[in-house]
Amino acid sequence: MSETEPAKRPARPVTPRNRARRLAVQLLYGWLVNPKSAEALKAEARLDEEFERVDGELLDRILDGVASRAEELRGLLAPCLDRPVENLSPVEHVILLLAAQELTGHLETPYRVIISEAIELAKTFGGTDGHKYVNGVLDKLAKQVRAEEPSRRP
Repeated sequence: MSETEPAKRPARPVTPRNRARRLAVQLLYGWLVNPKSAEALKAEARLDEEFERVDGELLDRILDGVASRAEELRGLLAPCLDRPVENLSPVEHVILLLAAQELTGHLETPYRVIISEAIELAKTFGGTDGHKYVNGVLDKLAKQVRAEEPSRRP
């Protein structure tokens, strides 16, 4: 490595929770094009060859929450966006819905973890700078919905 090359961080281990979020993004991407029930999404998830390595409880909670609260979540996201939700890339749309569900429905998970996971999902599945957009939107949303979280206080 030369002095001008940045040092690479070691890859984070992939946990069952990471796998659940990745599978959720893939399933919800299809759901945007062809809406179906949370039950149908969960049945589809169980057919995935990687399902045994996924945190099934987290996956189910994400799929149930996004499928049942999609319009509510879009309403929470709308003031944080610089464009109408219909103009988001489908990948960013799904990642923002997933993270909004976690920020509002999974209060046991620190907001910083949720945002970090969403950024990683956007780097994996999204466009070149999509992760920056996701980060900015979710930071604004977290200030609204997690203002009382201890690490959020000034």
